[in-house]
Amino acid sequence: MTLPVLGLTLGDVAGIGPEITLRTLLEHDDLRAECVPVVLGDVGALRRAAPAVGVDPSVVVAIAHPREATNDPGIVEVVQVGQPMTAVPVGELSPEAGDGSYRFVVAACDLAKERAIDGIVTAPLNKAAMHAGGHKYPGHTELLAEQFGVENFSLVLSAGDLYFFHLTTHVSLRDAIGGVTPERTRDVLDLAHAFADALGRPETPIGVAGLNPHAGEDRLFGDEDADVLAPAIEAARERGIDARGPLPADALIPQAVRGKWELVVVCYHDQGHAPFKAVYGDDGVNITVGLPVVRVSVDHGTAFDIAGQGIAREASLVLAARRAAALAPGWDAVWRTASQVSV
Repeated sequence: MTLPVLGLTLGDVAGIGPEITLRTLLEHDDLRAECVPVVLGDVGALRRAAPAVGVDPSVVVAIAHPREATNDPGIVEVVQVGQPMTAVPVGELSPEAGDGSYRFVVAACDLAKERAIDGIVTAPLNKAAMHAGGHKYPGHTELLAEQFGVENFSLVLSAGDLYFFHLTTHVSLRDAIGGVTPERTRDVLDLAHAFADALGRPETPIGVAGLNPHAGEDRLFGDEDADVLAPAIEAARERGIDARGPLPADALIPQAVRGKWELVVVCYHDQGHAPFKAVYGDDGVNITVGLPVVRVSVDHGTAFDIAGQGIAREASLVLAARRAAALAPGWDAVWRTASQVSV
């Protein structure tokens, strides 16, 4: 079977992206049996990072197109995107690096549209740097959605067979409360069900976390659970989706960690991210469901404070590449199913 070609975007070159990318591709030879990884980024930034991780800069090789990759485990093959960025200082917020991280993602999307790559794996970018570079996106997920012209999508944290779908993500808590609407709840429940269906598990129940403490406790702690989430869940059940809740988050999420739930919908960023990262750390990845191509990311940031020191762990990026390689061959089914849900 032909191995999927993955485009690995380098992220913010001032952060740990170059180091963890080198380690991922040079210290995990067995990854080459699962995919053909091609870096989309900056040759100079990778060569500059090479001594920090104990490798010769000559292992970084420029190629013109992903389909030219040899998949040699002894080299890192890179498609140069834009002008060299070696003048960008390491460990500092930089508009140039923010602009570069944006351009790397756009290049990946363009290549995916051409079917030149079969999946996208993203190293971390810095949102403030990207904004300083002139690109006002809340994060990777929204940029990718715009590039592919999709409106219904969800950031999904995953570890093993556990998936946390999010109703809202990179917004203030005040805006998150307003963003938990009947329409958004409907769309994410449809996405979660479509994802499970494409994976061959359409009967998997979906646990929905309440927005308020104790899921509102009969309106003692807010009306949103009763007025927004409960009707949306009931409507989903009428469409044949086994959605359950709203359930108190402090009960639902521990149950999910212990294996009772595989699909969970949370209401806002920290309701999902904080417990997920506390439990899974480097064993978790970020998948975007709702795009026509699989995209998997690390679940950590640029770590400017340790960039250039060669001590950053690559485990999450390795896992992201493995998950993308595993999902890529069947992603057309995920996309066909997800694209049919209501928007």
